[in-house]
Amino acid sequence: MKVLNYGSLNIDNVYSVDHFVRSGETMSSIQMEIFPGGKGLNQSIALAKSGVQVWHAGAVGKSDGDFLLELMENVGVHIELISKLPVKTGHAIIQRNRKGQNCILLFGGANQQVTREQVDKVMEQFSEGDFLILQNEISEIGYIIEKAHEKKMKIVLNPSPMDEKIFTYPLRYVDYFILNEIEAKDLCGQDGTGEELLERVSAKFPSAKVVLTLGEDGSFYKDGNMIIHQSVFKVDTVDTTAAGDTFTGYLIGGLVQGETPKIAMENASKAAAIAVSRSGAAPSIPYRSELDAQ
Repeated sequence: MKVLNYGSLNIDNVYSVDHFVRSGETMSSIQMEIFPGGKGLNQSIALAKSGVQVWHAGAVGKSDGDFLLELMENVGVHIELISKLPVKTGHAIIQRNRKGQNCILLFGGANQQVTREQVDKVMEQFSEGDFLILQNEISEIGYIIEKAHEKKMKIVLNPSPMDEKIFTYPLRYVDYFILNEIEAKDLCGQDGTGEELLERVSAKFPSAKVVLTLGEDGSFYKDGNMIIHQSVFKVDTVDTTAAGDTFTGYLIGGLVQGETPKIAMENASKAAAIAVSRSGAAPSIPYRSELDAQ
C-alpha cells in the first residue's frame, strides 16, 4: 500500500504581531521569520514523521522552491513526483499574535499550475488500495479525485481552504473527510453543535468516514454507527499554524500502519498538541518517537 499526497508547497512568511491588523491600520511587526509550509507539505512531513512512506506530488518554482524539496527529502518524503515550474512558489503571509493564534493570506503560485497531463503521469505510479490525500490549495482537484476513483484508491479530502470550488468536485467519491467546524458548516450549509455537524456531514456523505476537529473541544471520528470522541492534550500554545495538518498526517499515517481509529485519533491529537507548543509550521511537527516519550 502506497500513500500519495497531491498537495501544496508554500513558503510561509510569518509576522509576529501584537494583534491582527485591522481594516485601514498600518502596524509594525515584532518579528519576521520564513518557514517552509503549505498544507500539502505539512501533511506529507507529518505522514513521514508518523512512520509511513509517502510520495508528494505538486509543483514549486524553479528559482525559489529547492529548500522545500530538500526539507521534505531529509525527513523521508519521496519528492520525485514534484514538478519545477518557471513561476514563483506558492507563499503565505501569516500574522501570529501574542496568544499564538494566526490568520493567513495565500498566494497560489506554482500550486495553481498543476495540469491534467501532470496528474495523468503521477497517477500511473499508483493502484487500487493506495491512499490519496488532498487539500484545496492546488488546481485540478476534481480531476485528481476522478482519476483516483477510477483506480479504486482510498481518497482523503481536507477541504481547506473552503471555497465554492469544493462543490464542483465529485465529493461522492471521497472515503474520508477531515474538516474543522467552519468547514463542516460550509459543507452542509447549516450551523450547529459539533455533534450535530458530525451527523449532518455524515448524512450528506453516508459512504464516507468523517473526522471533525473542534479545537479545544477535541475531535470526532464517525464511521457509520461508530463514533469516537478524542479530547485534546493540554499544552501552552505557541503557534497553531500546523496543528490541523499534523493531526491529519498522524491520523492517516496511523490508519495506514494498522492502528485502530481510536489509537490513531489519540496519537493524532497528541502530535498536534506537541506541534502547537512550537514555532513554525513544518518545523513544529514531531517525530513518532516524541509521541512515545510522552
